Amino acid sequence: MSRELLPVADGRRIRAVVGELLGRAKGRTVAAFAILVGATAIGLLTARLLGGVVDLVVAHRPAAELVPPVVGLVVVAVTQAAAAAVGVSLVARLGETILAELRERFVERALGLPLDQLERAGSGDLTARVTNDVSVVADAVRRAMPELGRSLLTVVLTFMALAVLDWRFLLAALVAVPIQVYTVRWYVPLAKPLYASQREAVGSQQQQLLDTIGGARTVRAFRLGDAHLDLVGQRSSVAVDLALRGVRLVTRFYARINLAEFVGLSSILAVGFLLVGAGSVSVGVATAAALYFHSLFGPIGTVLAMVDDAQAAGASLARIVGVADLPAAVEPARVARPVDTSVKTSGVGFAYVDGHPVLRGVDLEVAAGERVALVGASGAGKTTLAKLIAGIHEPSAGSIMLGGVALEELGVAGTRRTVALISQEVHVFAGSLADDLRLARPSATEDEMLAALEKVGALSWVDSLPDGLATVVGEGGHQLTVTQAQQLALVRLVLADPPVAILDEATADAGSAGARVLESAASAALAGRTALVVAHRLTQAVASDRVVVLDAGAVVESGTHEELVAAGGQYARLWAAWSGQRG
Repeated sequence: MSRELLPVADGRRIRAVVGELLGRAKGRTVAAFAILVGATAIGLLTARLLGGVVDLVVAHRPAAELVPPVVGLVVVAVTQAAAAAVGVSLVARLGETILAELRERFVERALGLPLDQLERAGSGDLTARVTNDVSVVADAVRRAMPELGRSLLTVVLTFMALAVLDWRFLLAALVAVPIQVYTVRWYVPLAKPLYASQREAVGSQQQQLLDTIGGARTVRAFRLGDAHLDLVGQRSSVAVDLALRGVRLVTRFYARINLAEFVGLSSILAVGFLLVGAGSVSVGVATAAALYFHSLFGPIGTVLAMVDDAQAAGASLARIVGVADLPAAVEPARVARPVDTSVKTSGVGFAYVDGHPVLRGVDLEVAAGERVALVGASGAGKTTLAKLIAGIHEPSAGSIMLGGVALEELGVAGTRRTVALISQEVHVFAGSLADDLRLARPSATEDEMLAALEKVGALSWVDSLPDGLATVVGEGGHQLTVTQAQQLALVRLVLADPPVAILDEATADAGSAGARVLESAASAALAGRTALVVAHRLTQAVASDRVVVLDAGAVVESGTHEELVAAGGQYARLWAAWSGQRG
């Protein structure tokens, strides 16, 4: 199945989203801007006061006359520091508010994405956006945005102060601007696609790592370790090469910025020398002009350096907004209600790649309350059929009905309420065990959770945990075994209480003892439901009401375990091989 990355927003859409979010906090935006302007203006008095000190020294004035400007410098420093701290704090809070809302939008849309779209994109793409991209944008909000605001104000007000001293100092300072403008115009077109490529390369690298680690058992079983390591190495190499290209680009960027600073300061000093010589300004004024321009080194460097950060943050923001802007699933105008819990597929066909069908004309009927096992060799289409019935993929041919209602008439929400799919890929979420279980039913009481745990045979080990349901599990907490994690998935199934349940090899990763525990737990969890079981262990088929055998994407046999064994067909051969292996 070819990768189809999640969308990326364009520049106009990013500006619109940021403008919309800022518009919701106009009061805080104006207050933060006003305080930063005040802090910057106060800070500009420093150079003028120092210039006054120079004039007093040149004129050999008494030491007592130095006291007022020195006191003024102290007052300016304290006042500016206080105002700047308040302004930066307001800007940071504003940025965090915007980031929080953007994150909420992103998570809401990510959780609502069609699962087939996530499968096409690959979990690495979404993971990179949730981790790396959000971190880059968060860092820009917390560090870059306040610094950029202060620096831009400093640059603008300093140029105004130079004009107040003497308009010729302003002209001298502007000599550096063409070099800076050229540098930015040279840099941005190169940096923007480079950073976007870096983000994609990191996502591709993470996807390969997830594929290799997640399928470690299969990789080892088929001796594909070297091939997978080569793929990881190749994708890592691409990411590293792009990162090094970025470093080289930034180095050349700063070399040009340093040249602009040298040219600008040299011009200020030359103009000051000529004006002092002509008696147009005092030494103190020339000193103030030089100090003003020198004080611009930091802010201008920051502004231009933030161009680098802005490119990285912009690329990441585009990927976040791209997901946040995805349209919600369209629900039918009138949602139909299933009349029972039966499942029916008619002539269902499906292909991940055009011209290579995985399912061909599959007809299957599961009566309400019946438990059917799907059996077949690897690649027969069992998991694909399970995903189609669960609404993860749409069939390319035929139809699927739940309770006499077509999936498209149920809508996404209706399908999710009606059928639940549990695979062998189970995640234990970081947090308390109770919070983990309440993901299935947020309103579940402690008694309901304990009853569900007891139903699947998990209550004994939960009672032995240090804090029972309050025990922190998942990353950084109490580590659960594979069997316990699968039991939690079955507990969630009991709490969610869908009328139709699909188990896709839900006991495959457990050992023999663990598999027996899980088979018992699965049987209890499926009680009273219509169930499809993708059988990895044929003991699951024995325990089912009926067995359906798939081969090359088509149904080839259907009947009870005893009937199919007696028929001597494909299932009988599978059972003979399974029984002999167990013996």
